[in-house]
Parts: sequence; structure tokens; C-alpha cells
Amino acid sequence: MRLAIALGVAVLLAGALIYTSFNAATEARQPSQVLAAARSGKTESKSYELTGKVVRGSINHRGEALRFDIQDRKGGGAVPVLYRGEVPDPFRDGREVIVTGRLQRGVFVARKDSLVTKCPSKFTKARSS
Repeated sequence: MRLAIALGVAVLLAGALIYTSFNAATEARQPSQVLAAARSGKTESKSYELTGKVVRGSINHRGEALRFDIQDRKGGGAVPVLYRGEVPDPFRDGREVIVTGRLQRGVFVARKDSLVTKCPSKFTKARSS
């Protein structure tokens, strides 16, 4: 009897853990997807992982704030980003990044220290000799 109760409790706890982990996850979106959601009024309270390329010439440091634009990997759909926190060394124009935050009045306000820079060598095809 004790074994059945213990197993039942374990199953309930495992189910609660799985539900919580999936429910707390943020959605990865490209700028065009975030802009489309903004037009439909569905972004103000939702947290996203915004992924794309840093627009050339858009990086601007103002005190502790970093402002830059992210566009879709294939171009288009640029979103302005306001970021505070640690900036990875490889961060620069044209680099693919991921940043977590919310769209507020047309500006993606990122969570502190959420900026991640993708390594381009991992996403390019290997050259054959």
C-alpha cells in the first residue's frame, strides 16, 4: 500500500515538474514574427527570445544602455532593442544574437544579461577540399 502511494505521489510530482518546465519556457521568434504579433496586439505582456542579425550601423552605446536593431536572418523586419548588462566580446554588426525580453511600445526591452551571441562557425557549411 505504501509503495502504491509513493509511486502515485512521484507520478504527480513528475507531471507537475514537466508542466511547469514547458509552461515557463519562452518562445523564440524572429523580428518579423514579433512585429506581426504586435500588429495583432498579442505581445505586450509576453516574453520572447528574439533571434536574428544585428543591423549594420545600428549599435549605439548610451551610458549603461546599449541600443541596436535586430533583423530576420534573411533580412527585413528590423526591431529596435534596448539592452542593459554584460555584452559578449563577439557582439558586433551582422552577428546573429539571441536576447530575451518583451516588446514595449515598439521597442524590444531586453532582460539584463540575456544577450547571447551565436558563433558563426557553427552555422556555416564546412568547405570540402
